[in-house]
Amino acid sequence: MATPFFRTTSVARLVLALACTASFATASQAALFGDDEARKAIIELRQRLDAMQQSNQRASEDTSQLRRSLLDLQSQIETLRQDQARLRGQNEQLLQQSSELQRKQKDIAQGVEERLKQFEPVTVTVDGQQFTADPAEKRDFDAALEVFRGGKFAEANKSFSAFIRQYPRSGYLPSARFWLGNAQYAERDYKEAIANFKSLLAATPEHARAPEAALSIANCQIELKDTRAARKTLEDLVKAYPRSEAAGAAKEQLSRLK
Repeated sequence: MATPFFRTTSVARLVLALACTASFATASQAALFGDDEARKAIIELRQRLDAMQQSNQRASEDTSQLRRSLLDLQSQIETLRQDQARLRGQNEQLLQQSSELQRKQKDIAQGVEERLKQFEPVTVTVDGQQFTADPAEKRDFDAALEVFRGGKFAEANKSFSAFIRQYPRSGYLPSARFWLGNAQYAERDYKEAIANFKSLLAATPEHARAPEAALSIANCQIELKDTRAARKTLEDLVKAYPRSEAAGAAKEQLSRLK
């Protein structure tokens, strides 16, 4: 596309040529056509010149408008690129936040599940008896038994007593009474030991610890110098649990008591 300067130069040249032609025509035809014809030729030439100038001006304005339009389009494209980059960054940030949120939700779910498991009943087997117990219940019994096995009988006495008060319907109850009685026996609290052993026998006579509990009652009675009661307890033990190891020990003690 020609530049405005080029168009202007061309127009000037054309005007000059037309002017020369007009002058020549005017001079040479003046005698033939007269002044009116010359005026008409000049007017026509000016009209053509004005039309060319207007056309050139419109072309220049169209070119300027096109340039402005191109600049606006480039500005819009750059704005769109910036918006796209910003949106891409926001999308990446949202994806990262979503991934982090999912990880946290998973961790929370796992933590909740683990905490819930701490309260779910568990199946345990103690002294041949299988039953379900709360995790806290199992923890407290195991802790009390560990204290007893450590030789801390006074502390074990308190721990098993507290356990029986807190879990009066526990499947651990017969075993807890048995170990409580042994802790009391070790502390020479024979009367309380006898009471706990008898509670065990009355509530669960078929319990695996029942023969040992009966033997322990006899031992407490012997310590209390109640030989008659001890002999009766040992005789009942042999009759009730004849095949138990406690029955064999009872027979030996009976032979010594005679």
